[in-house]
Amino acid sequence: MSVDTRFEEPLERLRTRIAGLDQNPRSPARDKAIRKLSDRLEKLSGEIYANLTPWQKTLVARHPARPFTLDYVRILLRDFVELHGDRTYADDPAIVAGFGMLGERAVAVVGHQKGRDTKEKIRRNFGMPRPEGYRKALRVMKLAEKFRRPVLTFIDTPGAYPGIESEERGVSEAIAANLLEMSRLGVPIIATVTGEGGSGGALGIGVTDVILMLEHSVYSVISPEGCAAILWKDQARAREAAEAMRMTAADCKALGVADEVIPEPAGGAHSNPVATIDAVGRTLVRHLDRLCSLPIDTLLEARYAKFRRMGAWEGSAATR
Repeated sequence: MSVDTRFEEPLERLRTRIAGLDQNPRSPARDKAIRKLSDRLEKLSGEIYANLTPWQKTLVARHPARPFTLDYVRILLRDFVELHGDRTYADDPAIVAGFGMLGERAVAVVGHQKGRDTKEKIRRNFGMPRPEGYRKALRVMKLAEKFRRPVLTFIDTPGAYPGIESEERGVSEAIAANLLEMSRLGVPIIATVTGEGGSGGALGIGVTDVILMLEHSVYSVISPEGCAAILWKDQARAREAAEAMRMTAADCKALGVADEVIPEPAGGAHSNPVATIDAVGRTLVRHLDRLCSLPIDTLLEARYAKFRRMGAWEGSAATR
């Protein structure tokens, strides 16, 4: 799916001018011009990104230059060992799973992985896991429970792969099993929605003690296009659907789905991936310090109550 981010065109023009000047020999005039354009870029980025519509945030969440799970692993973790295969059918490259060190704490990592170029996108199935991906994820999470390692999940998927072979191998059962097992997994779990959190494909690694969302990520039961196609038989009304679905990070926080929204740099995560990843890392460490100090029984009770509260509403007796 192409990402139409025409609202970024003024920013791209400024970046192009800065890059062109950067190729020139250094001089006071050149450096002054770069500083002036950089200040203008930062100001304009802040203005544009502070006023994005839900549909524009959806497009930013899908931006191909946003950091993916392996980018977080590369910068935040050391001694990472990736595990492959579900011990039942095959390995699914759309899910990355393994163990590494976050600071001085050993952790398990499970996350969706999209590709950068066409070849990698096809290999990763555009970040849409098949059932073996969810079974691999659960295998690693159960290993983490066995060895008392907290689990970090990174959510960024349009949804689970809906192809015939995926259905034949039981994708709905695989996701349901993850929901059940994660609800009672005896170690702390933190999910971070880094881009597009779509449907059960996202929830399959999203039943956690804490749900973090990047500022311009989205989390929903279906894509705006899918919602528009079902409700109005017209995908062109995706913008309208995005408004109605309350799928932005701010909406999810207000609705009690997300626990914390992590600010992104001016211009979005793709404009400064390293700063974004560093911010996520600091937030993860802060929450892990708290969660790892809690007794497991307390942790599980709070996790259960957290998801029971989602979707609760109040009304008069006449409307119930």
